[in-house]
Amino acid sequence: MSRESFKAAGFLLLLLAAGLPARAGDVVDRIVATVNGHIILQSDWEDALRFEAFTSNRSLNQLTPEDRKASLDRLIDQELLREQMHSSDSLQPTAVELDHRIAEIRKQYSVAQNEQGWRALLERSRLTESGLRGRISAEIAALRLVDARIRPSVNIDSKSIESYYNHELLPQLRQSGAKEVPLTVVGPKIKELLTQQKMNELLLAWLQNLRAGSNISTETASDAGGQVR
Repeated sequence: MSRESFKAAGFLLLLLAAGLPARAGDVVDRIVATVNGHIILQSDWEDALRFEAFTSNRSLNQLTPEDRKASLDRLIDQELLREQMHSSDSLQPTAVELDHRIAEIRKQYSVAQNEQGWRALLERSRLTESGLRGRISAEIAALRLVDARIRPSVNIDSKSIESYYNHELLPQLRQSGAKEVPLTVVGPKIKELLTQQKMNELLLAWLQNLRAGSNISTETASDAGGQVR
């Protein structure tokens, strides 16, 4: 159940990965998109690709053209969401929360279990820890914005939970030969999973409305994100 819940929330995490500088070194920039007058640069796109590859324990070579296009689309959506934030919103994570997320990322890399290995890994990935923390901070803030705006409108009733239990979970458990668990035990997890799924749907609809009411333009170069080094 926890794995399914993680997958349901995965779209939110990918979408809201922060678009702040995290790369060491300079690149020759050009504009790849504008969102209501805000410019998204080639370096912003490349930074986002590095961050997404690094936090998912992939190499840049593993990113497909579709991955690169999706990354630019997420940068546009991130900007639309940032425009919805207010200075009064208490969304920023604490230092402890940032440390915890950094520790989770480090666990993906065996070489990062000591400081020397971690620093070397960041350098090879052309990232800095301060930039990484900045991205994660913005990611968490954006997730909290979505949670605050969308979750109150989601209502998962007991019939939906029972239906998922009977028609989804139990057949999966029986097929895998796993021991059945009572609805009373897994009910809260099912409710959260269904909540995340509904939030994904509502987030997509919200972003579509934001895009429809915004002035967005993108460059037409087909491989603008393909030269990340």
